[in-house]
Amino acid sequence: MSQPKEAWGSRLGLVLAMAGNAVGLGNFLRFPIQAVQNGGGAFILPYLLSFILLGIPLLFIEWSTGKFGGLRGFNSPPYILQTINKRKVWKYIGAFGLFSNIVIASYYCYIESWTLSYVYHSIVGTFRGMSETQVSLFFDNYLDVRHSTTGIPFEAIVFYILCLVLNIWILSRGLQKGIEKVAKICMPLLLIFGLFLAVKAFTLKAGKDGAVFDGIVGLNFLWTPDFTSLTNPKVWLAAAGQIFFTLSLGMGCIQCYASYLKKNDDIVVNSMTTGFTNEFAEIVIGSAIIIPISIGYFGIDKVVELASFGGFGLGFRSLPYLFGQWGHIMSILAGVAFFGLLFFAGITSSLAMGSPIVAFLKDTFGWQRVKASLGFGFIILLFGLPTVLFFSKGVFDQYDYWGGTVALVLFAMLETILFSWFLGIKKGWKMIHMGAEMKVPTVFKFVLKYITPVLLIVIFLASLIKPKDDNWSLLSFKGWELDNSSIIGELRHQGIGPNTKWMHDYFFAENTGVVDSIYTYNQRNYICVAGENGSKAYEYKSSYQLMVGVGDKVEIGDKLFKGKIINDVFYIDLSRIALLLLIGIIMTTIYIGYKRNNYNFDIPLDLD
Repeated sequence: MSQPKEAWGSRLGLVLAMAGNAVGLGNFLRFPIQAVQNGGGAFILPYLLSFILLGIPLLFIEWSTGKFGGLRGFNSPPYILQTINKRKVWKYIGAFGLFSNIVIASYYCYIESWTLSYVYHSIVGTFRGMSETQVSLFFDNYLDVRHSTTGIPFEAIVFYILCLVLNIWILSRGLQKGIEKVAKICMPLLLIFGLFLAVKAFTLKAGKDGAVFDGIVGLNFLWTPDFTSLTNPKVWLAAAGQIFFTLSLGMGCIQCYASYLKKNDDIVVNSMTTGFTNEFAEIVIGSAIIIPISIGYFGIDKVVELASFGGFGLGFRSLPYLFGQWGHIMSILAGVAFFGLLFFAGITSSLAMGSPIVAFLKDTFGWQRVKASLGFGFIILLFGLPTVLFFSKGVFDQYDYWGGTVALVLFAMLETILFSWFLGIKKGWKMIHMGAEMKVPTVFKFVLKYITPVLLIVIFLASLIKPKDDNWSLLSFKGWELDNSSIIGELRHQGIGPNTKWMHDYFFAENTGVVDSIYTYNQRNYICVAGENGSKAYEYKSSYQLMVGVGDKVEIGDKLFKGKIINDVFYIDLSRIALLLLIGIIMTTIYIGYKRNNYNFDIPLDLD
């Protein structure tokens, strides 16, 4: 706190940095998939309602609390929350604002490195002449850290560390010379690249460059509403979840950035500007790239099938192949534009994730920014390498679920309760309007006090007890079967399959079908079991003893091979243990910092 206070250099820099925080990979890889899976054009109704009832109120809460904490000399979530209410528990609630950033950044920087690698491969023409299958296998090979697509040993790790070093360097440069400067470069380029691809998708014509349908067919499909979907609670919950992802809510990033505001800086106009900038990038640009281009070549049915596997499949397995249909020069331009767009979206978001961590190390230990940035890099490397080395073992999924989903909702719910019910809406309203040039409609007082906190409680409870397949008609006083992705289902390892022990002498089949092939690829051995619900390939070591042969019928739970086997559940449980240790270490560090610095949080609120 004795260090000179940093501040934003300009309103433009602030808005672009905040927009960069919000506009991330999910705008272009997650939103269009969510729209396809949840009623197309009808999805926009619950999405916009969620933006009004959840997004905007949470933006006001995080901007105003961040600004107030900054005026008291604090820039990290634990101490910012403590300034709002003198109860000591709030600084420990703020630990989730650090926890989620560390966990998300650990895998986010890895995904960010994919985009940088794909920019390189687009420029050098790696995908030129490849079939769709070959492009898809390229992605699989890239995720295998033992395989190199460039001749560089451990290529995935090299690009990951390169991205992490870049983040560290920018953070070490400070607010104005680092984060703000990068935002002023990256955000305009992101919008230019996005508009270029959107125009290309819109002008795609059937019969030209191998396209089967016009690009407009994809846009019509995406935005043709299926109003029957609005009766399904799953759609409304998906819309609310997307708002969290797209606005970077419940993470503490916004609070950290807002803590560098001056007393008379307007948070109403600035927060609304960044919010609507994000919505433009997501709804207008994000929806106009992946789906229209993919449908132009694959047709609606196949794209719907591919969308069920998420945005990574279309983004990294399909689009490089489709860009290749546009000719040599255009394929390079499109590849650089798309993956460059993703890289810019990724790095501006990861810088925002790093800022609360850097601020916490400065607040707690009095470190200079360079040392704190290096500390951030070490922490992310420590927790990030497991996602790189064991990506296919469930580590990434655990990080994403607990750090990138549950923690966000929990933190947002608790900070809203703090703001609306403990601080009180009267004082909160003054905080929002401190230095404001325009007034928020009075109806938002009611929204902030009742609707937003209640909705967040409902969302958290729904994620806790979600019924199987999101079928909410199953709810009954007699009980119901939980979905595998519900919090309780996750804790119970529901749906993990027959391989439930960390280590075992046998590996059991996880699907029913026929062994259609046993093969070696990239020096790895596989057994492929094909069934009615698709095929599944199981990797085994040469030292293992096979228990089946080609043509054998296999049921779930049948023995496939024998050996000293480490199952995925081992990596899953270790990931959970690591996450528990992380939250414990963060809370302990908060306690030590509180005692070490003898902070005074009892100063009365000054909102005049």
